Amino acid sequence: MRKCLLPILGLLVVALSAPPALAQQGRPNIVVMLVDNLGYGELGVYGGGVLRGAPTPRIDELASQGMRLLNFNVEAQCTPSRSALMTGRFAIRSGTYEVPLGGVPDGLTQWEVTIAELLSAKGYATGMWGKWHLGSAESRFPTHQGFDEWYGIPRTYDEAMWPSFNETNSVWPSIGDKQGWNAKVVHPQHIYEARKGEKARQIAELNVERRRTTEAEITTRAVEFIKRNASAGRPFYAYVSFSLVHMPTLPNPEFAGKTGNGDWADALAEMDHRTGQILDAIKEAGIEDNTLVIFTSDNGPEATDPWQGANGPWRGSYFTAMEGSLRTPFMIRWPGQVPAGRVNNEIVHLVDTFTTLARVGGAEVPQDRPIDGVDQLDFFLGKQESSNREGFPAYVADRLAAVKWRNWKTHFIWQEGMYDTPQTLPLPKVINLLTDMKEERDTAAKNTWVLDPTVKIVADFEASLKKYPPIKVGTPDPYTPPK
Repeated sequence: MRKCLLPILGLLVVALSAPPALAQQGRPNIVVMLVDNLGYGELGVYGGGVLRGAPTPRIDELASQGMRLLNFNVEAQCTPSRSALMTGRFAIRSGTYEVPLGGVPDGLTQWEVTIAELLSAKGYATGMWGKWHLGSAESRFPTHQGFDEWYGIPRTYDEAMWPSFNETNSVWPSIGDKQGWNAKVVHPQHIYEARKGEKARQIAELNVERRRTTEAEITTRAVEFIKRNASAGRPFYAYVSFSLVHMPTLPNPEFAGKTGNGDWADALAEMDHRTGQILDAIKEAGIEDNTLVIFTSDNGPEATDPWQGANGPWRGSYFTAMEGSLRTPFMIRWPGQVPAGRVNNEIVHLVDTFTTLARVGGAEVPQDRPIDGVDQLDFFLGKQESSNREGFPAYVADRLAAVKWRNWKTHFIWQEGMYDTPQTLPLPKVINLLTDMKEERDTAAKNTWVLDPTVKIVADFEASLKKYPPIKVGTPDPYTPPK
């Protein structure tokens, strides 16, 4: 009898010591919906919705079904945030700290390890749809960075306007002839489709017409991927990189005029609908209880007329270190694991999703490089009230602009909007974010003690950069880190 019990006891020890995801349900499916340039004040559950011209019932419902964060932080631009999501490293480390403009090798080197690579090695099917923005050369496309399939664009949706720009300039052929120019002054970009092990195919020109139908294409393909892998019983990681509400913020023709409040509100209504389609696919596939869903944005709102977004109670736009740039909506749902209806103001950063999702999927994070993300799984599961992060350095491009620590913000460089000139401050500004949400009052003279934890964050990070020199922008493959 005793001999029979020993193996059973051993199995119980293993089960009880395993992470909840592995102990109770096996490896869960993971769906990450990353919205493009969605400000803090857009969704109903964050004070927007009808105030912005369109209710967001599906996203608001998702928030109620899990945990919603009020202090979730990202990087200041699209490329840095997507890099942080993929690698768990602040973008200053990987040479992806600014939006690429062409001319040099852009994006992640092959040396970087993405969350898709980690989960793929654990048997996950991996798919991505939408903007990549982490490499515009074939060798750095998503299907060379851990994804089994990809549909989308290498860079940004601004480029949808390029063909129209050519048409506009075609009315000046005489100028072009005199200067020896071709009237076609810019080369249109393309939408790609790719599978691992195959060369990516250009399937359409990226223009305004295709931009309007992008969200429907992304959603249709993501839904098919979810249902296909659910049917096969294979765990999957689905990265749904939505195109809305990035400029040009244009709704699908099916949604044009739906709200009566203009293109922006129509696009917000479409975004809510597409999110609902993803959630419906999960439910219809019968995998809702075993699927972890994250919904968030890559940075703060648009700042360009006529597509300006809303930053809610905060100040500033993306491309800055203001709260309107760094704080974005974030919600996580995992039925039976993440308590429903929980709202929290603890600091979490986008890099933390890398480390957390690696644990959820049973993967180990790389040990040969600094990983800035911290494991937040126990915090999300309600096992602890506090986040495992107290603060972080906030870079804008390659400039250390600010540091957040608890409810305090210390600014070293002041810039309110993306079109403002960054101003290096003679003395740091110290802001209490609980009493000054608009970051209007410098309290440094009364709160010099805040500089102590601030300086520690800066010193620790700079020491890490010295020990592990960051990759320079434009570094080609293969990259070998210095010893």
